[in-house]
Amino acid sequence: MIGTVTRRVRVAVDAMGGDHAPTSEVRGSLQALSALPNDLDLVLIGRKDRIDEITKDLTLPPNLTIIHAPDVVTMGDEPATIVKSRKESSLYIGLDMMRQGQVDAFVSAGNTGAVMATATMVCGRLPGVSRPTIGSFFPTQTGQPTLLVDVGANVDSKPRFLHDYAVMGSIYTEMMLGISSPRVGLLNVGEEEGKGTAVAQEAYGMLKTAPINFAGNVEGRDILKGTVDVVVCDGFEGNIVLKFAESILGFLKSRFRDFASRSIMNKLLVGMFTPVLRNVLRGMDYQEYGGVPLLGINGVVIIGHGSSSPQALENMIRRAVEMVQRDVNGKIREVLSPRSPSKVET
Repeated sequence: MIGTVTRRVRVAVDAMGGDHAPTSEVRGSLQALSALPNDLDLVLIGRKDRIDEITKDLTLPPNLTIIHAPDVVTMGDEPATIVKSRKESSLYIGLDMMRQGQVDAFVSAGNTGAVMATATMVCGRLPGVSRPTIGSFFPTQTGQPTLLVDVGANVDSKPRFLHDYAVMGSIYTEMMLGISSPRVGLLNVGEEEGKGTAVAQEAYGMLKTAPINFAGNVEGRDILKGTVDVVVCDGFEGNIVLKFAESILGFLKSRFRDFASRSIMNKLLVGMFTPVLRNVLRGMDYQEYGGVPLLGINGVVIIGHGSSSPQALENMIRRAVEMVQRDVNGKIREVLSPRSPSKVET
């Protein structure tokens, strides 16, 4: 794979971040350590009494370190409050360890806004990055996933931000999926160059000269069709698309249950096709991809869904290891840092 360098990676996991914390975090971490014994050293950060309760009957591997963090970040905590008064939380401790170079990456299924804002304040941005962004993979008809950026980091993006999302998304897709010169599209209400808002039109002009393979405007239907490899949009639209897509799997399962409940014959039919349906729908399950990358931060951060299972946590840790080994941030720094600081909007 492009840019891969075999090396051990030290990953910090926020054990108290998710809805099922710390159970999912502990079990997912142990699964990852078992799957990647030669690539991974793991630091599990959280309330030690809760972690010990889960692991009391287990023999823990030597490449696992547990750090006690007595405080927990809640959904109502403001990022500024976390940095000032939540320094004993698993979120702050993990990100501060990454800032100091004690770990290579940080994984959390906690509040997305809190993770993103705290990571930005504690670790800072990569040189030349106007705004960090969050990207999420979507399954497509082609079998090759499409990366959508931004999916909620910034809900009022300027053209320069969209330019940087496109560059970072292109680099991430190329280095993580091995796609040479990935096609990048700008989400819009039509394919013609003059479509959309003033921001979209200005961004279009910037993307034409960006160091990417720009394919022009794309529409919402193109995401699942796999028309391009990367779709760029403002976080407002991107988050709506993401949350709608997350609801599709539950909707389909509900329809199948409703169909099966109508008769014995229907139940038998659903039962016969369940293995096929499960395989077809697997690509729509966020847990298959694990978490989403926070691109543009001076460090590797993977953010997961609040209800992440142990399998999702394992996949999040895997993505973190891959990002470090393939030096995605090094490439982003190489492409964006030469830009004059005076040209960066803040």
